[in-house]
Amino acid sequence: MYWTEFLTVALIHLLAVASPGPDFAVVVRESVANGRRAGTWTALGVGCAIFLHVTYSLLGIGLIVSQSIVLFSALKWLAAAYLVYIGIKALRAQPAVAADEAQVVAEPVQRTARGAFVSGFITNGLNPKATLFFLSLFTVVINPHTPLLVQAGYGVYLAAATATWFCMVAWLFSQERVRAGFSRMGHWFDRAMGVVLVGLGIKVALARMP
Repeated sequence: MYWTEFLTVALIHLLAVASPGPDFAVVVRESVANGRRAGTWTALGVGCAIFLHVTYSLLGIGLIVSQSIVLFSALKWLAAAYLVYIGIKALRAQPAVAADEAQVVAEPVQRTARGAFVSGFITNGLNPKATLFFLSLFTVVINPHTPLLVQAGYGVYLAAATATWFCMVAWLFSQERVRAGFSRMGHWFDRAMGVVLVGLGIKVALARMP
């Protein structure tokens, strides 16, 4: 009975999630810099953040945020500040240590699963565009008369599909050949990703309420 609506939701979500944005940039950076495990945990963080958007959309809180200049601005500036923060950290990447110096330098701290997960969760959870996307999805595309249980089922699918997509991105960019290619650029790749993240942060900061 709800297959047509579900397929519409799935198609719109596919087009949205495949569009490069902050989530994509963070997952790619984690995968290239810290490997498949970190990239996968970041992808799972992004996927779990979808439940946050789905929950407040079902509760109607998203509508309140979208109509409140203060709340929308607070969310926007938090998201922008976080993206600029991790972008600046990437911009400060230093060249690799020479081989003779590397022997006296301690092993670098490995990226923790928790740190990678939180990075993905915060990046998606604070994104005001995600807030507006899910608000539109649950108020315009999905019929308000659709049972809440069915709508919650849509939410589970959206979270799972998002996590799956970004896990695929993490798998692709964490392959040894791909990582080796980026590694040859060393700190320049980190700095390039830093520029992208800062740029995305500025773009978010300049976003206006619809």
